[in-house]
Amino acid sequence: MSGEGTTTAHPDRILTLPNLLSFLRLAGVPLFLWLILGPERDGLALLVLMFSGFTDWADGYLARRLNQTSRLGQLLDPAADRLYILATLVGLTVRDIVPLWLTLALVGRDLVLLGCVPTLRRLGYGPALPVHYLGKAATFNLLYAFPFLLLGDGTGEMTTVQTVANVLGWAFAIWGSGLYWWAGVLYLVQVRNLVEADRRA
Repeated sequence: MSGEGTTTAHPDRILTLPNLLSFLRLAGVPLFLWLILGPERDGLALLVLMFSGFTDWADGYLARRLNQTSRLGQLLDPAADRLYILATLVGLTVRDIVPLWLTLALVGRDLVLLGCVPTLRRLGYGPALPVHYLGKAATFNLLYAFPFLLLGDGTGEMTTVQTVANVLGWAFAIWGSGLYWWAGVLYLVQVRNLVEADRRA
């Protein structure tokens, strides 16, 4: 083969460009929480979320393009997504932008899946199964919902921009939450099938 992306993959590598982007994204989590809960600098918090969304796309693209996929990257990417979702939910719930029931519904889903980790380790599958495309779609929707909801927050009379942002934010949040749980159910089905296959073996 020839052209870009033909370099031999090294799954145990740590110092790769995609992993660096994932580390930067993780470093943005506490910064986002401080911005939204401390000085309430919502504009800067939005920039952090936008940077997170860009690096979420970029690290996957570069990993494939440069053939720099790694085991660490496969753990860092979904971990960063979940931490951003959790941090954003906490911040927006404390600010009364997102209702508590939505936060509990999304966090509850992750707690349910967390209970599968011991079973997966026993079966030799590591801490998690490969991310399903529905899970990626759900994360995409949620990471778009939160900036819109933050932008649509305001006191007094809502501007046109805030109204549109609020509508878009809730549209993404509703679709994202549904897909998030749907992906979770499919994940549980995968785990059940693995357990049944292990018993037959």
